[in-house]
Amino acid sequence: MWSTEQYEKFKSERQQPFFDLLALVEKRPRMRLVDLGCGTGELTRELHTALSADETIGIDDSETMLLKAGSFGGDALRFEKGNIEAFVAERPFDLIFSNAAFHWVPDHIELFARLTKFLAIDGQLAVQMPANDSHPSHQVAAQVAHEFGIEARPDFVLPVERYAQLLHRLGYKKQHVRLQVYGHVLSSAGDVVEWVRGALLTHYQSLLSPERFEHYLAAYREQLRAVLGDERPYFYTYKRVLIWGTF
Repeated sequence: MWSTEQYEKFKSERQQPFFDLLALVEKRPRMRLVDLGCGTGELTRELHTALSADETIGIDDSETMLLKAGSFGGDALRFEKGNIEAFVAERPFDLIFSNAAFHWVPDHIELFARLTKFLAIDGQLAVQMPANDSHPSHQVAAQVAHEFGIEARPDFVLPVERYAQLLHRLGYKKQHVRLQVYGHVLSSAGDVVEWVRGALLTHYQSLLSPERFEHYLAAYREQLRAVLGDERPYFYTYKRVLIWGTF
């Protein structure tokens, strides 16, 4: 259900957390990287170039995203179809990177433990995840889903301090874990609908027929307007967890 056009309507706003996460990564010579949930591949290319990596692999399970990602590939940068839950590596990576993907994956305790096994000595793990389920944009989506007889999207993201504890237990020598609030000035509160259509609402779209999803979307828009009003411009707060560690 992913639409690259819809997702990139707020392209610059969605990119800032990537660059904040990248700033945490220690650049080292001849790095081998994997970007889990690489999306369109544009930021994977930024990652590859910024770190002057020897090899970078982008992994995503969306054919739509990978079609666009192919244009960013080259000899040392390639893209493959794959699932984060099933990801395995035959050779260790110097960096396992993921920007805005792990919130779709269950059981983070098991996930982080498994991925850590694929790191080289002194390897790094860098993860950024949305953690905005307490915002009305997400709560109203879940409420409308209940009215339509479908399940709300599960919230797999742990409390931020749990990630610091988890990295410590897994043996990471250094770590940086923080919750950051990003503020986005949108032209109106109604633009929040367009924002979440690019990501959150794809979950509900996948559970409904096209006709029922249009009804869902109309109900969501109406109920969200009742909560947010018609403020212009609208300051949309969006919480994200940034995690980095050296193993």
